Amino acid sequence: MKLAVEISLYPLNEDYVKYIKAFIDRLNEDKALFVSTSHTSTIVSGEYDHLIETMRIEMKKTFDELGQAIFVCKFLNANNMDLS
Repeated sequence: MKLAVEISLYPLNEDYVKYIKAFIDRLNEDKALFVSTSHTSTIVSGEYDHLIETMRIEMKKTFDELGQAIFVCKFLNANNMDLS
């Protein structure tokens, strides 16, 4: 099953840009994912299990680095969508 996630990250830190960039950069390193970034959110798509595991790992890294942050995520079954 394919999954798409629209993510908005709100680091609760004055130096928020570096944390957003680091999160997006880590997602972009994964060649099994399609990542599309806009001004307010990032859409990530890929195989369901891989994407869910990647989100778990990367969100935890962000919390560990930053302490406090807000992730707003929308999940969509993307089996019938062309997101590439």
